[in-house]
Amino acid sequence: MVQQLFNRTPLLSGDNTAEKKEEIRSYFHATLDRTELLFETLVGDESYFKKSIPLRHPLIFYLGHTSTFFINKLLISGLVKERINPKMESMFAVGVDEMSWDDLTLSDYDWPSISEVWAYRKSMRKIVDQLLTETELTLPINWDNPWWIVLMGIEHELIHLETSSVLIRQHEIKHVKPHPDWEPCRKSSQAPSNELINVPAGKVEIGKNDKDLAYGWDNEFGYHEGEVQPFQASRYLVSNQEFLGFIKADGYNSEIFWEEEGLAWQKHTNTEHPTFWVKCGSQWKLRLMTEEVPMPWDWPVEVNCHEAKAFCNWKTAITNQPIRLPTEDEWYHLYNIAGLSEVPHNKQARANIHLDHYASSCPVTEFKHGEFFDVVGNVWQWTETPIYPFEGFKVHPLYDDFTTPTFDGRHNLIKGGSWISCGDESLKSARYAFRRHFFQHAGFRYVAAQAPAIQHGSHYETDKLLTEYAEFHYGDTYFGVPNFPVELARIAIAAMGNRPAQKALDLGCASGRSTFELAQHFDHVTGIDFSARFIGQGVQLAETGILRYTLKDEGDLVSYKESTLASLGLDAVKNKVEFYQGDACNLKPTYTGYDLVLAANLIDRLYEPSKLLTTIHERVIKGGLLMITSPYTWLEEHTKKEEWVGGFKEDGENVSTLDGLKKLLSSHFKLIQGPQALPFVIRETRRKFQHTLSEVTIWEKID
Repeated sequence: MVQQLFNRTPLLSGDNTAEKKEEIRSYFHATLDRTELLFETLVGDESYFKKSIPLRHPLIFYLGHTSTFFINKLLISGLVKERINPKMESMFAVGVDEMSWDDLTLSDYDWPSISEVWAYRKSMRKIVDQLLTETELTLPINWDNPWWIVLMGIEHELIHLETSSVLIRQHEIKHVKPHPDWEPCRKSSQAPSNELINVPAGKVEIGKNDKDLAYGWDNEFGYHEGEVQPFQASRYLVSNQEFLGFIKADGYNSEIFWEEEGLAWQKHTNTEHPTFWVKCGSQWKLRLMTEEVPMPWDWPVEVNCHEAKAFCNWKTAITNQPIRLPTEDEWYHLYNIAGLSEVPHNKQARANIHLDHYASSCPVTEFKHGEFFDVVGNVWQWTETPIYPFEGFKVHPLYDDFTTPTFDGRHNLIKGGSWISCGDESLKSARYAFRRHFFQHAGFRYVAAQAPAIQHGSHYETDKLLTEYAEFHYGDTYFGVPNFPVELARIAIAAMGNRPAQKALDLGCASGRSTFELAQHFDHVTGIDFSARFIGQGVQLAETGILRYTLKDEGDLVSYKESTLASLGLDAVKNKVEFYQGDACNLKPTYTGYDLVLAANLIDRLYEPSKLLTTIHERVIKGGLLMITSPYTWLEEHTKKEEWVGGFKEDGENVSTLDGLKKLLSSHFKLIQGPQALPFVIRETRRKFQHTLSEVTIWEKID
């Protein structure tokens, strides 16, 4: 049992800067000391260089990684001016080695010696300590404060304290040894029978802001509000005993209980039981960090997300109840009704967390939280929720790859912390996510809920064309050229004058900005595009109010962007728009009766533009307007040459696209405005742009 309280994450505010500096200095050294105590559990040089699992670096990497992180981030911030060892600071820089479960590629690295890494760590410690002495501190500490970077380094070290403990636990037992500072729990008795407890409906509000008193990673900032429907939750975390029922029912070999991704993982690995269970004849043992012990059946089972979900599906089958993992919102609701608060700074937590009690899990009956046990602590708890950004999320500029790589729908949130979760990891606001096949000190509780688990949009669009159009429609302007879709809507609305403004059609709407802008004048606007991917951006904005995408800067470097209807002043019109996939050359008959049809940069991308131009009058009311814009970039890859409206010679004479438009439209329309050249700019990279002129013409239907 750990006797002395491990240092808590310092509050960001205070009245005495000298005391706060010493508090952070103590936090820094205590954290480094704890990591070094962890590495004392390793036996021999081989334990540093031999991988615990194929998908992770050997432990020498993690010893070096946390050390070089301080120097690399302090260099970027300008707080230190010189490197200690450029080779190490490059080799140990990137710790994202979380590959797919079936990617077993082994890479050879010319790792430095153990003594060299320890020497580096000593040098880093000295430099940071000196920095803490010499750097002025102003309170409160926020993102722009240089001391935030120091706290970032410490919290990063604490993350890897935990992940390294998992890797040590996954090491062959011969490579580790017990240690007095890492004494596990020795308590175990009969496991309790689990039961479902009613949880009333409620509301949760989540998210940090710049007034928060504790450090947080960028994914914790922003705002989310959720309505939680009534559900039932298991009183206890699932114990080893309860999970044994799934094993005895041959759950690992019953495909019906596994999600598609989980089944592929199970078949690839041939897994038959939890990874930390050890079969000894007819008996089971449990692998702890440094030893194997007789199975403590009343401790929480530790599994990955796939196994947890398979158990829930099995539980559903045998109970005929809708059993699943809780969502992030439901976990926060449990936290609130349990009456919990943060880990105290001056006494032990009433949970198995922050190294306050054991260097292992403990019985699921030891720490009671309201009607439940272990709402926080003991083991992390898998949720149904893939991590997603809150409204207002911004990437921290000095650690831009901490969170955003996880916004891919494949990283599920774990909540509540484990026995070794310290600092930010122990806070209610903590948001950590792992690939569903990965192992942490993580288990689960289950819920019975009629309401489905809501999946929030987590994905940053990365498709090159889609991101370019997202920026073109909703992003910044460049070189003083106004936003093209906005200008089109402005010109169209001005041309409408006092004409009726009930319905408009944005044909070839792409990402939909003009659709929204037109809705500020028209009662209802329909956006149609041939690409379902394009209109998906408009649909997402209409449904969620937010669009996130990445922009290519140079090479592999990207920027992360977020646009909201609210920030664009368009939130009030989202119920006036609708988006559909459709072929402009073959529109459904229902699309008719429009006061305005906008066809922006469309005709030179159609396979048969004349078909649209000779039938579009059927869609427009008498006196209504047709607005056509195009750069007239005729290409045979889009339109056969014989179908071009213009841009060719006929009988030795030039035929422009405007000539062709007049010929095809004159039976039903008259030209009332234009031609007008309207520029637009599409950003490809930070230093490469397309600058194009589109010709605008406006036509009035005369019959």
